[in-house]
Amino acid sequence: MGIHIVVCIKQTPSTNNIQIDPKTGTLKREGMAAAINPFDEYAIEEAVRIKERVPGTTVSVITMGPPQAEESLRDAVARGADGAYHLTSRSFAGADTWATSYTLYKGIQKIAQVKGKVDLVICGKQTNDGDTGHVGPGVAAWLDWPNVAYVRKVEAVDDQKIVVHRMMEDGVDVLEMALPAVMAVVKEINEPRVPSLKGKMAAKKVVIPKWNEDDLGCDKTNIGLSGSPTIVSKSFTPPPRTGGQRIGGATVDEKVRLLVDKLQEAKLI
Repeated sequence: MGIHIVVCIKQTPSTNNIQIDPKTGTLKREGMAAAINPFDEYAIEEAVRIKERVPGTTVSVITMGPPQAEESLRDAVARGADGAYHLTSRSFAGADTWATSYTLYKGIQKIAQVKGKVDLVICGKQTNDGDTGHVGPGVAAWLDWPNVAYVRKVEAVDDQKIVVHRMMEDGVDVLEMALPAVMAVVKEINEPRVPSLKGKMAAKKVVIPKWNEDDLGCDKTNIGLSGSPTIVSKSFTPPPRTGGQRIGGATVDEKVRLLVDKLQEAKLI
């Protein structure tokens, strides 16, 4: 018997030219080059690999984002997902990780209503714009499901449980969780595939439902900037480092000698 997997993804900047709105402290996304958050590519790939291992498995992908985030959902379908769902509304804009987790939780509940019971939610470890790693555990908390982060291997999975390897600083933990559950994966877990021609054709044809806060039945005090308990009070670009001194020398030995002389002169050695 297969399982129903939902992968949470985010469209994030694919450029270093990131701009912050000085009034709200949030990211300016209009006109910005964007793509699937790199860690989420590994989440999609692992879901598709589980589908290939467990017959009857279905992979749905969900994102909360502006209209252009549909591009990333279609990319996910091209990589092997079966369907995609877009949570999009001006009311969702400016959400912190708490409000984002809540909105995704309501979206997962909605998917379960229209598509059938959800057994496993997979997220990337973090995003490359926020870097907090909060959303996966946050979604699990709203769902009240067990969760594990830093997953580097799925050893076994069926419709009742999943066995994973969690990467730790001093080794690996092997954990078994009853389903339904949430997990966040690291880049060591796999190598994301390139979308196939068949996948790209499927992505062009797929119908992507778009849901707003009313469709999801959200408590409007929990969404968007106004529903976020944390705010960015100030943002700035760190000033470039100045000073420093280049060590010359014709050979490596001479450079080492000159460096040692400088360190001794500064009484650092």
